[in-house]
Amino acid sequence: MSLWLVRAGQHGAQEETALNQNVVTIGWNEFSDLSNLKTRDELAKIYWKEYPDVSNNKAGNQIGQIWRFVHDIQVGDLVALPLKTESSIAIGRVEGNYEYRKLTEEVRHIRRVKWIKTIPRSEFDQDVLYSFGAIMTVCRIERNDAEKRVVQLLEGRKIEITDTEVSIGEEDINIEQSAQDQITKYVGIKFKGHDLARLVDEILKAQGYVTKRSLPGPDGGVDILASAGALGFDEPRICVQVKSSTSPVDVRILRELQGVMSKVKAGSGLLVSWGGFTSSAKKEASDAFFSIRLWDQGDLLKEIFKDYERFGDELKAELPLKRMWGLVVEE
Repeated sequence: MSLWLVRAGQHGAQEETALNQNVVTIGWNEFSDLSNLKTRDELAKIYWKEYPDVSNNKAGNQIGQIWRFVHDIQVGDLVALPLKTESSIAIGRVEGNYEYRKLTEEVRHIRRVKWIKTIPRSEFDQDVLYSFGAIMTVCRIERNDAEKRVVQLLEGRKIEITDTEVSIGEEDINIEQSAQDQITKYVGIKFKGHDLARLVDEILKAQGYVTKRSLPGPDGGVDILASAGALGFDEPRICVQVKSSTSPVDVRILRELQGVMSKVKAGSGLLVSWGGFTSSAKKEASDAFFSIRLWDQGDLLKEIFKDYERFGDELKAELPLKRMWGLVVEE
């Protein structure tokens, strides 16, 4: 059994279809059915006909990815789909061979899968995240017992590293994502429990809100109250609930927040969950767009980056960050 990385588009355009239709997919939709191809040379001829001006290196890389998706991935293998819409990675098991089936305009080349679990990125060790950050649509993840360690996560066990030396591999790495993963893991360790509410409180104060944060202990469903205006009497008035567990928050917690909003006369609610949200919670929050917002790990990091310069010195000392610029080199 192998573990494969299979993305759903550069910006996650095919992500919703992949999860809802229980498939993994690749792009290259200009190609028709590839199931009858017997050799890479046959695939290469089709590729070069469509992309005559592509460099040899890029062509070889992409032909290899397509071939692996069609022929090398086996029924029973695990697949990892890093999500763009949330800071998590969906893990599934392959249940079918390659098919050419037009599910949408953007989803045609597919493999059937059974999605097993969606796991927050912070639950993976950094070396595994490096591999998941490879800038490829399809690749096998095999360094450092990655497949075994992902199985341990699926079973709810702590990841055990058996190799004496951990390597990050030679794949092209998404440096920005890797840096964010490191910060996410640091935040998860540094701001456990009620300290996560303290971090959210700092973000809201940096955004100009007057806040009232509950002390550790029973909070009655309210971790933070925030409102606009010099004295905090203006709109919006926000009721905030913060969950630091790594388990996804379900719709029950969302409904509890809505009840507390009514009790404290807050027109807006913010639910922050380090472990993300179930699909039912995301659906209900979407229906309540004008009154509810959800923040997972990725959303929280975006808010930190946006407002970090306005954080207090004490919080900056606990979370030392530095902005860095790099040249984006395109082929």
